[in-house]
Amino acid sequence: MSQHVVDAVKAAAQTLPPIDTPEFGQLFDSFGKARVVLIGDASHGTSEFYRARAAITKRLIEKHGFTTVAIEADWPDARSIDRFVRRQPTPAALKDEKIFDHFPRWMWRNVEVQDFIDWLRVHNERLDPPNRTGFYGLDLYSMGASIRAVIDYLDRADPDTAAIARERYGCLLPWVEEPAHYGRAALNKGYAPCEAGVVQMLRDLLAQRMDLAATDPSAFTDAEFNARVVRDAEKYYRSMYYGGAESWNLRDGHMFATLARLLKLNPGSKAVVWAHNSHVGDARHTEMGRKGEHNIGQLVREHFADPTQVAIIGCGTHAGTVAAADDWGMPMRIKTVKESREDSYERVMHATGVPAFLLDLRDTPENAAVRQALGQQRRERFIGVIYRPQTELGSHYAKAILPKQMDALVWFDRTKAVEAFETAQPRGDLSMEETYPFGL
Repeated sequence: MSQHVVDAVKAAAQTLPPIDTPEFGQLFDSFGKARVVLIGDASHGTSEFYRARAAITKRLIEKHGFTTVAIEADWPDARSIDRFVRRQPTPAALKDEKIFDHFPRWMWRNVEVQDFIDWLRVHNERLDPPNRTGFYGLDLYSMGASIRAVIDYLDRADPDTAAIARERYGCLLPWVEEPAHYGRAALNKGYAPCEAGVVQMLRDLLAQRMDLAATDPSAFTDAEFNARVVRDAEKYYRSMYYGGAESWNLRDGHMFATLARLLKLNPGSKAVVWAHNSHVGDARHTEMGRKGEHNIGQLVREHFADPTQVAIIGCGTHAGTVAAADDWGMPMRIKTVKESREDSYERVMHATGVPAFLLDLRDTPENAAVRQALGQQRRERFIGVIYRPQTELGSHYAKAILPKQMDALVWFDRTKAVEAFETAQPRGDLSMEETYPFGL
């Protein structure tokens, strides 16, 4: 690392005030002109990333007209929160459902997310229903819950079609608890036993849109998105056994398609996306692209011909603590994040000596020097819900070209783990209401 690179970053860095002050959000006003702002995190268990993302989003909602928050989470869970923040009734069949009550629970069941949801409910209360901000899930891991949601809706709206749905989705019932096993079964059979049924179910639902949506448009839209989840999840779990880039691309393709559908249903609306840096940072400028993988950040950029309509903001850190597991399905632990590698972008940021800053990387004359200084490919750290410090280089670092991957970086030199509900229970106030998503 040469000193001129560090000096260029330090000269361009905008020191961040405390996250909970109005001045923090104001620094991001220039991104409010975009149609979609994607805000990433370098780990799924870092408090500062969640708090910063929430503060930026609040500002975009209050001052720049954003009315969609779409997160890296399952549609049914996020839809329960959406009903809560927009004060919509909860169907009787869902009143006892726990939200985000599956691995990794701490990713969304934490104090930082609860604080944002509390704020969004109060914010929406002051507005007429059509102007309220919605909260949606982009992911596809909810095959079982989405099947139940479609059938429950059709039981109310069209019992005859509900009977057909039970028959078609019944093919998947042996695998809803362990959907990955469906992919193995399909591989052994040499064909996809349930594909035709789930695809046709979505087609039938869309063919009846005019009749079904006339009575309750919101309920129909919910059923439609759940039917899309089932269709894409069936394909995703099959693809997991073929290796390569297909399963990743199917998942991020589904997330992009869900976001695009939300924007189409609300013409002129503006959306904030919360997901990991690996999903929002343009894959074409990382090792992912060289492996044939794309992601939602790349797909959104490709979708909008005008580059000013998309802003990608990442978060990063040098060291601290993180909430993560040793392996998939294992308990959450508070782990120490190793200091960043000498050959990484993180070490460049750390070398500036600035504890917290915003680095604007957009292609403008003002940013030319820092973009050139950082234009050489370097390693970048990615921590998801699993953190393996003993194999950190192979498990958590990949090469990227940061100024092309993202439009800005939010840097916190030392960070701490999220306050997960496993170790910090919900407060009183709104969380005590029966309708509150995190009520235990």
